[in-house]
Amino acid sequence: MLYAILCYANEETVFSWSKEEEDAVMAKLYAVQEPLARSGKLGPTGRLMPTTSATTLRKGRDEPLVLDGPFAETKEALLGFYCVDFETLEEAIAFAKDLSDVNPGSTSYEIRPFYVFHPGDKAK
Repeated sequence: MLYAILCYANEETVFSWSKEEEDAVMAKLYAVQEPLARSGKLGPTGRLMPTTSATTLRKGRDEPLVLDGPFAETKEALLGFYCVDFETLEEAIAFAKDLSDVNPGSTSYEIRPFYVFHPGDKAK
């Protein structure tokens, strides 16, 4: 089963780190990710830029509205994600716990199964 592990954090905290602090956190995260990468169970990962760089398209009555910024004003924001392949939800939870242990900026990790869709494929 493929799982998306979504990392939520306080942007002010994460984007205020010095280069040295950032490098230290990333080194710890890489150490947690490396065994999965070697086993082929770690798919794409990404870090999103701050919500101040976001654009939201929101459905309107007649035409969609294009707005600056994120959809919702919150203290926590979706800052990154992992795509992982695990046999069980428990394995995904264990990986998220390991990430949480070494990431002082994260406030929560959302774990959600997902399906991959390829353009042109018929639904099965």
